[in-house]
Amino acid sequence: MLATGVDVFLDIDWQGAQQIRKSMPGARSIFILPPSKDELDRRLRGRGQDSEEVIAKRMAQAVAEMSHYAEYDYLIVNDDF
Repeated sequence: MLATGVDVFLDIDWQGAQQIRKSMPGARSIFILPPSKDELDRRLRGRGQDSEEVIAKRMAQAVAEMSHYAEYDYLIVNDDF
């Protein structure tokens, strides 16, 4: 697809983005952040579908991911949820 000029979007973690950058130096990366950790927690709880254990795990994963935001080419803050 890339050879035809079509843009390709991948929803991957920071490690996947790192691998893409190594194999495709011309690739651009975008990190989407919540406005704050508190807001992310509020959104997860507001869905009303996950247990406390699942929310805690998702928050820990999100915090780990967010620690790598500076490695991306572009940053978007998702404040319109």
